Amino acid sequence: MPKFCANLTLLYNEHDFLERFGAAARAGFKGVEYLFPYDYDKHQLAELLNRHNLTQVLHNLPAGDWANGERGISCHPNRVNEFQASVEKAIDYATALGCAQVNCLAGLAPANVAPEKLRETFVANLKFAAPKFKAAGIKLLIEPINSIRDMPGFYLNHTQQALDIMRDVGSDNLFVQYDIYHMQIMEGDLAATIEKNLATSPVPAKSTMRFCSSLSTSCGTADGSVVSIGR
Repeated sequence: MPKFCANLTLLYNEHDFLERFGAAARAGFKGVEYLFPYDYDKHQLAELLNRHNLTQVLHNLPAGDWANGERGISCHPNRVNEFQASVEKAIDYATALGCAQVNCLAGLAPANVAPEKLRETFVANLKFAAPKFKAAGIKLLIEPINSIRDMPGFYLNHTQQALDIMRDVGSDNLFVQYDIYHMQIMEGDLAATIEKNLATSPVPAKSTMRFCSSLSTSCGTADGSVVSIGR
């Protein structure tokens, strides 16, 4: 049966961010997620999770200058060193927060870069990151996001594209975060597209964990997943 977690980036905006943990707990949530923890002291966030008996379900790797429109850097050929440093930072935070999965945002495709170079960079960065997260006991996710409504120009925007990239990376620690909101916009007919792209995928089926964001699955199973509330 699905479980539900609160997305603190989108919910309880009437409260300051650090007060949203308590608001989520009072509403009955047991898990929370949000875009990024990096503006806050990791020990302070861990204390809030512990105080309110909450599980940190998910957060993203650092994604460049979010306030100025960047949406990830992992497909950017000129940002590889920055990406590699961000992996260490994400692992440090996720470990402190007891967060068992971290999402890697592909980013907006830079202008005047060949598609082959974008894919090569994204795959190489994931090959770098996946074993480091595995060594820390953390699952690495990638998420297709719609490029029609929310993030025009986002590099990763179809399920099959994500599955093909997973195959190229070849890691047993890389998973698809399947967001039904984004994929309804991009692919539609959700029941059929989930069955086509996930249930029958040749990529081994694995659940991300008992808490996942927006029906997150790893190519084939929704067992134990949780829908993120915040859209």
